[in-house]
Amino acid sequence: MTTKGLEAAGIPSVTMSDGPHGLRLQSEDPQNGQLDLRPAAPATCYPPAVALGSSWDVELAHRVAGAIAVEAAAHGIGVLLGPGINIKRSPLCGRNFEYFSEDPVHSAALGGAMVRGLQDAGVGATLKHYAANNQETERMRVSADIDERPLREIYLRAFEHIVRDADPWAVMCAYNGVNGVTLSENTRLLTDILRAEWGYEGLVMSDWGAVRDRVAALRAGLDLEMPPTGGRTDREVVAAVDSGELDEAVLDRSVARLIRFAHRGARPAGDGSTAPYDDHHRLAGEAADNCVVLLRNDGGLLPLDPTAGRIAVLGELARTPRFQGGGSSQVTPTRVDVPLDRLRALADGARVEFAAGYPLPDGPEPDADPAVLAEEAVRVAAASDTVVLFLGLARQDESEGFDRGHIDLPADQLALLDRVLTVNPQVVVVLSNGGVVRTAPWHDRVPALVEGFLLGQAGGGALARVLFGVVNPSGKLAETVPLRLEDAPSFLSFPGSEGHVRYAEGIFVGYRGYDAARREVAFPFGHGLSYTTFDYGDLRVESTDEGFTVRVTVTNIGDRAGREVVQVYSAAPAESRVERPVRELRGFASVRLEAGESREVVVSFARTDLAYYSVREDGWRVEGGTYRIEAAASSRDVRLTVEVDVEDSSRTGLDLRSTLGEWLAHPVGGPLLLECLAATEHAIASRLADDPMLLRAAQGVPLEVIADFAGGIIPHDQLAELADRVAAPVG
Repeated sequence: MTTKGLEAAGIPSVTMSDGPHGLRLQSEDPQNGQLDLRPAAPATCYPPAVALGSSWDVELAHRVAGAIAVEAAAHGIGVLLGPGINIKRSPLCGRNFEYFSEDPVHSAALGGAMVRGLQDAGVGATLKHYAANNQETERMRVSADIDERPLREIYLRAFEHIVRDADPWAVMCAYNGVNGVTLSENTRLLTDILRAEWGYEGLVMSDWGAVRDRVAALRAGLDLEMPPTGGRTDREVVAAVDSGELDEAVLDRSVARLIRFAHRGARPAGDGSTAPYDDHHRLAGEAADNCVVLLRNDGGLLPLDPTAGRIAVLGELARTPRFQGGGSSQVTPTRVDVPLDRLRALADGARVEFAAGYPLPDGPEPDADPAVLAEEAVRVAAASDTVVLFLGLARQDESEGFDRGHIDLPADQLALLDRVLTVNPQVVVVLSNGGVVRTAPWHDRVPALVEGFLLGQAGGGALARVLFGVVNPSGKLAETVPLRLEDAPSFLSFPGSEGHVRYAEGIFVGYRGYDAARREVAFPFGHGLSYTTFDYGDLRVESTDEGFTVRVTVTNIGDRAGREVVQVYSAAPAESRVERPVRELRGFASVRLEAGESREVVVSFARTDLAYYSVREDGWRVEGGTYRIEAAASSRDVRLTVEVDVEDSSRTGLDLRSTLGEWLAHPVGGPLLLECLAATEHAIASRLADDPMLLRAAQGVPLEVIADFAGGIIPHDQLAELADRVAAPVG
């Protein structure tokens, strides 16, 4: 897709490509500017965000993005339409394979690394889809109805971090609305928050067909409408300026941003011939190695011995792999590593026999009799020492454009698994899926379970290397796997109805919700096993006015080299004045260790990262009190904890309508009020001090009401003076 340049004015055109895990190189119809959705020139298909997020590897994401930029420049592409950093609110979202995580800190880290990787190599990034684009159902018109606190803490937080820290060349507004206002016309989100509050100076473009009213969109802060409308909306803009409906200064500011964008993104045409595709395929394989998540390995069934025994490889997905999702991000790969072929290539003495087990619509035998395929697979399994069974979702099961109706694996695959387990219990299940699939209750019957997600064009080799132990798995889940769909925090309010979806779970998205409700899960956020074992020790937290530095020593106490991802969480003070999650991710780092090696891992985060968004005070507030800092291997595998005392960030928010409890909890207002109460001889004052039941009952009563009920326990003018003394913000 290419913008129209103005050669006479010296304004070049910019060619853009869909992304973000590779280039979707499409042809363009010169007659109407519309896109041909058929893939065109090949490009390297790297692991999509669902897998890359499981690497928890910021440096790797930066390298992958840099390699994509090299191919983009070789094809004359100046801007990539990615990365997507929307939060995985529901496991049903059909586009979850394009997003990193259910957590905004994780999404900001990986997404920011991709933005920097692209732009460090001279290709612009487009941060998308801003904002709250968390479902495909009615995505072009649904209103995401979100309270201010979850909007800020969950759905805008990753965007804010990346805009402030990485400065993407472009931000793409989503199709949907937020709280009844379409994003392309949402002045509050596009101008008040994005530009005025966060300081963004780059271009804002629309998603494909997201503009309803071009004039209203310009006024709200949108610069570039996609796709072109044959001049219709251009004429509407001219007419609006001529009539005074649109301030010409608004148009001038937008044009200035468009011109800057054009000069930054202009590239000479290319055919891609200079791109090092062999090197990039190797990088895609390295990336996939780090994305594979080992969920279970009871009895040490993995790694398999490549030198001996009979291995049954079952499942059409082993021969016809899924390595990316469908829709606008779909890449034509330069080559594809097939898992079955790579397993056979690495087997050095072991006998590998294959049976399809079930048909796939795009497999070599789409019309084969499922019963015959299953029977053959059971026969092969019974005659083998070990079974590697590939299960997962077909391309038709998940894609951009529609959401899933459930998270179960196909019934024929589950039936095959049950039959195989009856003839051979030594089963390794390998999953291929872009969105979470339910593994309960069958995962308890399977000794080894490998989550492969969608691993890009080199994923087949990565799976073979992990299964045979050439690579020690080190991926960690970036989203929770529930025991059942009904346990998901969003279950009762997804995908909404009558054009609205209510984000009723508030801030309790993903692991925050499962933890708060004390729900058991199949596999928690951050979980991932290794072929070795890591021990954590000597946790220390250094505190400054700016933030915290967490240090923990990690030791590889196993017998082979491996990589561990150390996750740092915080738990808010027990006496928090607002509802808070049990724990929240604050940062992470990975370390590679030889057997027996120890190394210190350092994770830093800002003091402001502890803040919650106060709706009453309309701003971020760091609550004072004792916080628990946790070093963990997953959100439910906390290894070490340290407590730190944090000073309150504000003395605002108290007035005569504030409750007695709020006054007493305030670090400044509380002592002042107690001083006043001690100085009065009123009977109620002494009763409040001596009667715990009365004090508890009065906690939720506004101070001015207590004063009135008590007949002047503290005069109103004195109360007003107290409020003035705590009104000035500090910190």
